[in-house]
Amino acid sequence: TEVGLLAQQRFPGGVDCTPEHHYDYAPALAATQAAVAAGASVIYEAAFQHDGVLAALDILVRDGDGWIAVEVKSSTRVKEQFVEDAALQYHVITASGVALNAMHVMVIDTSYLRQGAVDVQRLFKLEDVTGQVRAMQPEVQARIAELKAVVQAEAEPVVGIGAHCDTPYACDFKGHCWAHIPAKGSVLELTNAREKQWELYARGIVLMKDIPAEEPLYTSQSRQVDGWRYDRSIVEGERIRAWLGELRYPLHHFDFETVMPAVPLFDGTRPYQQLPFQYSLHVQTTPGAEPTHREFLGDASGDPREALVQQLLQDIGPEGDLLAYNASFERACLRGLARDLPQHAPALLALAERVKDLETPFKKGWYYVPAMNGQSSIKAVLPALVPALSYADLEVQEGMMASLRFAQLLRGEYTGDMEQLRRDLLAYCKMDTLAMVKVLGVLEGV
Repeated sequence: TEVGLLAQQRFPGGVDCTPEHHYDYAPALAATQAAVAAGASVIYEAAFQHDGVLAALDILVRDGDGWIAVEVKSSTRVKEQFVEDAALQYHVITASGVALNAMHVMVIDTSYLRQGAVDVQRLFKLEDVTGQVRAMQPEVQARIAELKAVVQAEAEPVVGIGAHCDTPYACDFKGHCWAHIPAKGSVLELTNAREKQWELYARGIVLMKDIPAEEPLYTSQSRQVDGWRYDRSIVEGERIRAWLGELRYPLHHFDFETVMPAVPLFDGTRPYQQLPFQYSLHVQTTPGAEPTHREFLGDASGDPREALVQQLLQDIGPEGDLLAYNASFERACLRGLARDLPQHAPALLALAERVKDLETPFKKGWYYVPAMNGQSSIKAVLPALVPALSYADLEVQEGMMASLRFAQLLRGEYTGDMEQLRRDLLAYCKMDTLAMVKVLGVLEGV
């Protein structure tokens, strides 16, 4: 990865032991042994094996008569699971005969501000976890023995499902162990209720419709359960109409797409900073009017923000509200642009004050249908209210894919048809704001 390669520059001149084929670690093990024996000062992707357990390490740095192990993460902080991983690496490496003086986890430093070429000394920060991983060694050895027993057993372990199935990551066997859980309507879909879900399941309640009527639930949860139990919808017309009456026209249905690169791409930006590169606008002059469409997509030749803001300020006039879905995101983007482009700050901050949230009637429960299944996101609301409008036929179907593809364009890594990708990105963002027009139309019909 880009982060991994830059991390190697922090310790330059290393011997690369990366296996040619993923999971084919025999050559990597041999290359690592050879590099250690030859007196290498730095080794990349070092591989070690002890008693049937394999460990691969991002960077191994010679330190006097011993070594310092460095594991690289694209995270901005050292998480508990990173330390657990490091403890296993420490066990395997030291047991294979390599003396480790220290174990470090290297993460991204969000305080780094890029100016000129990427400064790998400031992009990363090292955290010494040596004391923690040494203290965990008895636990690591016991865990290895336990897992070996599981692998060698003739029958699968009898372990009930629970929160551990997704902690810290989703288990590969979840589809097998969860086969008895219905795809829809289980208590494990109860909204905002992680502990409550498992409490109900432990009592033998699998379906939401079987939750006792006297069970204490939040209002949003009761809406969801009643939807399954009674197929009950909620339409609070008076509140919806009052909210609609406060919208000021021309109404600008508005959506940003952003990239959040771990490694800053442009001067004046930080790791994981939100950088808007695209927007879509559907503008209605009056309630129910046929919308006109406007859009922007950066050309990927450099920082797109100045050109985006210039066109945005032309496309949105001084009158009318901006309507976004989960509007806190669009407000944050506008305020971030105002911070980074101070010459446009007054106009951008004025736009941020005009943003209203289309999610409000759904989040507050004024409009609810069972198909929403307790959710108020556009991905839940659109198919429930406007099933004919679907992202299924689009090549780009969600924001993460749009962000990934544009980041590839910016870094010159995209190998497909660039013009087709631009068309796909424009079609996706246009669908986002068209969906808002259609959802608003449903609300106007109550």
